[in-house]
Amino acid sequence: MTEPLSLQIIGSKALGGAERWFVRFARALAATGAPAELAIRAGSELADLDLGPLPVHPLPLRTVWDPWSRRAISRLIARVKPDIVQTYMGRATRLTRLGPPPGNLSGTGGTAGQTQGPGPVHVARLGGYYALHPYRHAHAWIGNTRGLCDWLIQNGLPAARVHHIYNFVDPARPVAPGRILALRAELALPGEAWVLVTAGRFVPVKGLDTLIAALARLPATIAERPVRLVLLGDGPLAPQLKQQAAGLGIGERIHWAGWRTEPGPYFQLADLVVFPSREEETLGNVILEAWTWDKPLVTTRFRGAREIARHGEDAWCVPCDDAQVLAAGIQAVLRDETLRLDLARAGRARVQAEFARGPIMARYLELYRHLASGGA
Repeated sequence: MTEPLSLQIIGSKALGGAERWFVRFARALAATGAPAELAIRAGSELADLDLGPLPVHPLPLRTVWDPWSRRAISRLIARVKPDIVQTYMGRATRLTRLGPPPGNLSGTGGTAGQTQGPGPVHVARLGGYYALHPYRHAHAWIGNTRGLCDWLIQNGLPAARVHHIYNFVDPARPVAPGRILALRAELALPGEAWVLVTAGRFVPVKGLDTLIAALARLPATIAERPVRLVLLGDGPLAPQLKQQAAGLGIGERIHWAGWRTEPGPYFQLADLVVFPSREEETLGNVILEAWTWDKPLVTTRFRGAREIARHGEDAWCVPCDDAQVLAAGIQAVLRDETLRLDLARAGRARVQAEFARGPIMARYLELYRHLASGGA
């Protein structure tokens, strides 16, 4: 059977976790040789990135109710003739309207494996607990955690059409030691400093205010080494977070690295990765990034972390929104070299066994074949 052709559509203007995943997934599709094309918002920050060799179609995608954009998507689908249309986030999903589900997906009979009726299958990929009204018209849904998939089913989506596939992270590609030394100099990091790294948009769910409060509770030095925090990202809370740090008198201990499309060198630089998200965080790609870079991890016990992280084995887990306990956890891990090595080693094994690109992409392609052949 010929591999199904997929059209991947995202309507975001700015970069964030979903957009980083879209880039990673697009490059992985190309690497597998699976036929695929991409559609992104014209003039978006994604348009400035290297999305790999797949064809890219710019679309207006201005608002969720834009009839011009809906027609543009319909015309693109008619021209490309994909078997699968996969949409990301609410905007692209709202604007993609393909009518009733084809083949067995409609529940009108037939046998598994039969050729579907005319028209592509619309798959909506969700990476969060969003209001479901913009997604219910899709033909199938992908959730990136089991908890999210259970929630989708509890809220009325048919279980046979809800599919769980975790995210993957790309293999670590270490840069030369000289590049890391240059990066330390660029960030004005003391040569002997402990380097804590976190990444994400500066939005409430990421809990960065708790991390800054925790940093203020840490001693200036641990084991005679100064402690520094590198924040990878940007977003609407940036002014408040910087004001908080200044008010706590720790502005010089934080290095604001900005948004980085290639964050690998910063993870390589880290002595410890910290992920302070709140309960609403769905998965937490930073957990997977820490593991793939062989770094010890301190994370809060948000719902995604409770699903994938194991306290004391591959991560040090603390309650959400508790700066004092977060500070104690960071200090405990930094002071215990054996613990750091054990956490990093176990995390690396987890990501290789469960979150590597090969098995996750095989699952996506298997699902595409299943849906394109009329399976539920």
